[in-house]
Order: sequence, then C-alpha cells, then structure tokens
Amino acid sequence: MLGGIWGIITTIIVGLILGVIGRMLAPGKQKIPMWLTIVVGIIAAFIGNWLAGVFGIRDTPGIDWWRHVFQVAAAVVGVIAAAAAYPKITGGRTTPKS
Repeated sequence: MLGGIWGIITTIIVGLILGVIGRMLAPGKQKIPMWLTIVVGIIAAFIGNWLAGVFGIRDTPGIDWWRHVFQVAAAVVGVIAAAAAYPKITGGRTTPKS
C-alpha cells in the first residue's frame, strides 16, 4: 500500500519538475495552469523513458543522462503544445472562470 502511494507521489514530483523545466526552456510565455504543467511533465517522463528504451539506453550504469534529455525534450514539446491548445479548448480563456 505504502509503495503505491509513494510511487504516485514521486510521479507527481517528477512531473512537476519536468513540467517546470519544460516551461523554462520553452520559448515565449506559456499561459497554462500549474496542474496542466504537472500533467505534461508526467506524460513527458513516460515518453522520455519510452524513447530511451527505443534507442536501447533506458538502463545504463550510473545516471541515465540520455533518458533525462529525452524527458526534458518531451516536456518542452508538451508545454509548447499545451500552451497552444489550452486557449482553444477553453474558448480563448487562459485563466479559469471565477
């Protein structure tokens, strides 16, 4: 039980970190909410892991730098896509209704 909860917590933390890095590296200002940044980061982590596996470098001795490069690249692309799509989905609003 505790392992499952810890897995969820670490996934959210990694998603937050990757999403924030993606926001910092993406060009321009991204008007998306923090929850969407976290979701993009979580998805980017999975995509980065998958790409590292495709290239045969998912598990290496030491720090998996290439896996992290793929994750950050996926986060940047994801933030750019989310920033472009979010206003269209919300009808032009970039902030939630009060």
